[in-house]
Amino acid sequence: MQMYHMKKDEIKIGYSTLIMLLITITYKSVLVLMALGVLIFNSDVVSKYAGDMKWLIVLGFVLNMSFIVALILVFLKPIWARALGIKVVDILTRLRVMKRRNKEKYTEKVIRICDTYAMGADYIKRNLWVVLNILLITVVQRICLFSITWIVYRAYGLNSMPFIDILTLQILIGVAVEMLPLPGSAGISEGCFLLAFSEIFGLELVKPALLISRGLTFYLILLLGGIVVFAVHCSIIKKEKKQNK
Repeated sequence: MQMYHMKKDEIKIGYSTLIMLLITITYKSVLVLMALGVLIFNSDVVSKYAGDMKWLIVLGFVLNMSFIVALILVFLKPIWARALGIKVVDILTRLRVMKRRNKEKYTEKVIRICDTYAMGADYIKRNLWVVLNILLITVVQRICLFSITWIVYRAYGLNSMPFIDILTLQILIGVAVEMLPLPGSAGISEGCFLLAFSEIFGLELVKPALLISRGLTFYLILLLGGIVVFAVHCSIIKKEKKQNK
């Protein structure tokens, strides 16, 4: 959706792809770095409360690291990405997934996008402060999002668990579920929350806490995001109608 609206704002698809790629790399990297930090400096809490989902955490680390490395390679080695993209187009046209008569057009598009990656990579090398800025903003964003569970915890009048321990568990849940092929990590996020926080909130409060925490961090954002996108879309349609008159 972001790339679609960037296109509406006359931002080339290559540049919008580059922007989303950089944001995704940063978003995943911050999560992995935070998780490594809590595993090293808060290992007692991890072993006590997150033991039941240890294999999911391991899988999450493997998937996140693989994803980050793959994106960085595409970003820093656009020539490799171009060769791979051309090969994929060739295979898909042979299998008739793509129309053979459009093969040249698809190939040119892949080359154009990869050339944009090369320019973007060169720009970032000359402007590392941009990456640092995105990194710092993402750290703040992640911490704010993961802190909502602690706010819910304090709202119930509970105070025996320090903020850093609640944050630790939420970070590990993020690592465990974010790369799983489920829309919004629905289902698995709720299951991990119950595993990690049942003892902390108690059996009576953990399910209401789950509904509030997950409702604020995912479903409310989804709802508000949908409303904003719909409103912007209507505004664009109205603007286009005026221009066509």
